Amino acid sequence: MQKKEDYRIHTFPSSRLFTMDIGKIGLQKHHIKAIIEVDVTLPRKEIKRLRREQGVTVSFTSWILKCIGQAIDEYKQVHALRKGRNKLVIFNTIDISIVVEKMVEGVLVPLPLVIRDVTHKDLAAITDEIEQAKNQEIKDEKNYVLEQNRKMEPIKLFTLLPQFIRLFIWKIILSNPYRIKRMMGTVMVSSVGMMGNVRGWFIPYSIHPICFALGSIIKKPGATKNSIEIRQFLEMTILIDHDVVDGAPAARFVSRLKDLVESGYGL
Repeated sequence: MQKKEDYRIHTFPSSRLFTMDIGKIGLQKHHIKAIIEVDVTLPRKEIKRLRREQGVTVSFTSWILKCIGQAIDEYKQVHALRKGRNKLVIFNTIDISIVVEKMVEGVLVPLPLVIRDVTHKDLAAITDEIEQAKNQEIKDEKNYVLEQNRKMEPIKLFTLLPQFIRLFIWKIILSNPYRIKRMMGTVMVSSVGMMGNVRGWFIPYSIHPICFALGSIIKKPGATKNSIEIRQFLEMTILIDHDVVDGAPAARFVSRLKDLVESGYGL
């Protein structure tokens, strides 16, 4: 017989149910997977300079979101959503969903935040929006929506349903591209890998047409200007829905994103 002191019981946060649902649906998506390393030596140096010399509040994450938004703006089809059997909806504005970790009733819970119209916001505005979400008080599961000026959906009722009913509701939600964009944006960025110093890539599941998983920033030798020196590389995984874009434009998009990041776009 187990002694009571041999274990602890934690409350299972309802947000995990969303993760389980997304994982199950994400397995059905036909994502192209790009696993890349991006040299971020120059932009990290520039961000530190802006903070030190100009007192500008800019986070590395907000800058990465800006680069992603710009690359998608140039190759909009990568965040397109299907409408019916033979139509695509290609949105002009780019809404990026990120995850903010919050303490809810003693348990760390990853909560989604959708940053709207990323290309038309400056770095300070994006950084401020993320910081406000980090500082937002979350008392219980009724406060799971971090985005400002957004009505609260009946999340508690949804989580009480068995998974097969939840998946049926998800199917209805995901059948409408305009509803998808309104609820969760068209782009997902997960930076869980940047919370530790782990060499390697994270392969996520996603219901978004395009998803980014940011890994750790690793120092290692790299070639620059015909010489070898220690550089900083961000490990990144990109999922692109093959049902809405072909391999060649997807590859051009990845190449353009890499150029934007390594050149320190916007800094």
